[in-house]
Amino acid sequence: MNADALVLIRGGGDLASGIAHRLARARIPVAISEIPRPTVIRRTVAFAAAVDDGEATVEGITARLVPSDDARSTLAGGALPVLTGGYPELLRSLRPWAVVDAIIAKRNLGTKINDARVTVGVGPGFTAGVDVHAVVETMRGHDLGRVITSGGAIPDTGIPGEIAGYSSERLLRAPCAGVIAARARIADLVKKGDVVATVGGQPVVAALDGVLRGMIRDGFEVYQGMKIGDIDPRCKREHCFTISDKARAVAGGVLEALLSLR
Repeated sequence: MNADALVLIRGGGDLASGIAHRLARARIPVAISEIPRPTVIRRTVAFAAAVDDGEATVEGITARLVPSDDARSTLAGGALPVLTGGYPELLRSLRPWAVVDAIIAKRNLGTKINDARVTVGVGPGFTAGVDVHAVVETMRGHDLGRVITSGGAIPDTGIPGEIAGYSSERLLRAPCAGVIAARARIADLVKKGDVVATVGGQPVVAALDGVLRGMIRDGFEVYQGMKIGDIDPRCKREHCFTISDKARAVAGGVLEALLSLR
């Protein structure tokens, strides 16, 4: 693959970052497109954190917030560029060889099959052969990471995947609309009943024992029912700082799709 064959990844959350990390390890040039205020939960393993912090490092690979004009020089310097320009503008300025939509919005937010020579949609909301060339399955289970070249991924069920026997209980949701204020930090061990944050002064209570694997950044305005955190019942603090099994599986599917469609 040509060293100038840039892949633009839409999204910088934990799944998108797992993809970016694997492609970078495979020596494929990667740029990451993000919104100016990303609502990332697993911030310790998300390159989107660079939007607020300037830089973010995940398992030895660093991403840096830069203007789009500096994308290729940033890559040449050994870091992944994180860009907050509009998507159409980035397509025009970067002219990527491939686009990977890993926003995980459960719907297509504007990616089209002719945006690049190869386009890949991650998760539900895309149809292979219509709005992207390939889709990668994100549902936990037998087909996780599968490359789909006709049709789409399994529709969103609204039910989180099970970890150690827990599903919906793992998620922390805003009890009302308001500003979030954390009382616990990512990687803290929490107990069932602990108040881990407040939203608009109302408590957010842990529904199980575990480690706080993710929490949206302090000061964000959230809406009622919004996912704002994640508790891992396996209680392994190191999981907070490493790419997940799910992200690795999805990343493998994206790498397969890109190489098979190049």
